[in-house]
Amino acid sequence: MKNLKLTGLFFLTLLLLPEFAEAQCSMCRAVLESEANQSTAKGINDGILYLMIFPYLLVGGVGYFIYRSKKNKNKTASKT
Repeated sequence: MKNLKLTGLFFLTLLLLPEFAEAQCSMCRAVLESEANQSTAKGINDGILYLMIFPYLLVGGVGYFIYRSKKNKNKTASKT
């Protein structure tokens, strides 16, 4: 349980501090490096990070509901 809490805290920290996770594909990097406008590069980086967050949230939500349903199932089975 302690390991799960530590992992959750780690991922929460990464989600709240997206400047540590600069991510670009090679094509995006090549196009953005040829341009002089740095705000465009920052906007592309932010967009990539926001698009990356949603699959993890969906998988985490499904995993949480499966965990919760199994926990409730075990709890009701132990009461009978």
